[in-house]
Amino acid sequence: VQLQASGGGLVQAGGSLRLSCTASESIFSFNLLGWYRQAPGKQRELVATVTSGTSGVYRNYVDSVKGRFIIFRDNAKNAVYLQMNSLKPEVTAVYYCKAGRDGLDYWGQGTQVTVSS
Repeated sequence: VQLQASGGGLVQAGGSLRLSCTASESIFSFNLLGWYRQAPGKQRELVATVTSGTSGVYRNYVDSVKGRFIIFRDNAKNAVYLQMNSLKPEVTAVYYCKAGRDGLDYWGQGTQVTVSS
């Protein structure tokens, strides 16, 4: 499975960006899709995940982005998105998408997000 992340860029504080992650195959079977980020000198951290199971769909966000970021998947387009609003300089990082199923994780190549103050 190959994941292609896109949508990053340079934006001023308060602006918005939408990240896209497109898979090379159907994402229907992936029970976890997520976005992670890594800032310079820091470890990679979870930003948002959407998990699907028999009991429903669940979204999880790191506290610092709750209410500003939205993660959603589009199975028809084999894609997962991260809508980022009210951006702050501290979210500057390389953003990676991840897809997980059957105990295996697949990662995209990352897209740079830079928020200027």
